[in-house]
Amino acid sequence: MSLSTHNLSVGYHNNIVVDQVNLTIPEGKIIALLGPNGCGKSTLLKAMARILPPMAGQVQWQGQNLHKIPSKQLARKLALLPQTQPIPEGIKVVDLVSYGRSPYTGFWGRINAEDKRIIKRVMQETKITELANQLVSELSGGQRQRVWLAMTLAQDTPYLLLDEPTTYMDLNHQVELMHLLRQFNKQGKTIITVLHDINQAARYCDHLILMKHGEIIRQGSPETVLTKALLKSVFSLNAQIHQDPIAKTPMCVVE
Repeated sequence: MSLSTHNLSVGYHNNIVVDQVNLTIPEGKIIALLGPNGCGKSTLLKAMARILPPMAGQVQWQGQNLHKIPSKQLARKLALLPQTQPIPEGIKVVDLVSYGRSPYTGFWGRINAEDKRIIKRVMQETKITELANQLVSELSGGQRQRVWLAMTLAQDTPYLLLDEPTTYMDLNHQVELMHLLRQFNKQGKTIITVLHDINQAARYCDHLILMKHGEIIRQGSPETVLTKALLKSVFSLNAQIHQDPIAKTPMCVVE
């Protein structure tokens, strides 16, 4: 019960987007936030990452109000990959990835041998080693996404929060990313991700949280969440549910 929300309401400019949500994130799983555009998926994720302050209620980490935890301490527990990132000018890939070690560096921000080992490892895992000395501003959208992911992974936190991490990625890189997330999950990381692809979520995630109009409609395993009735109710989608012939997970087929 490390990360949870309690009567959480959050939004923008006094406009409530997520309304009185009570949620306990199941530890050690890959969790997908699903729902139509504007339902509050990214807003909820940002609240859990302390990017957005609650309008009511609170987010807790191990029973403590998230907003009372020192920033550097929290940055060793939770790492967030936002939906969009700036395009920094004049910064090399390896230097941007190195920023992920900031919660662990001393006063002068100098990285040590352990930091370098982690930076090298995450660059290898995200397949950006050959881009190390290129400027981030010169990369394609998909390449930049992998660089930002590597920086997030370099924080080496037990919880990863990813907002639409497959954005800008070719299909093969999307598959590689989801397999990579599974590897990190097997190492003990809890991963919470916003996804739009229902079948991708069903294949790679253990726990689905289905949202609509700022509320949680259903959560649980893909088998319990992805039903014909729920897809119709939440997405206005006429679909059949079949078994994925390879993964043996539920697969949505639009009628």
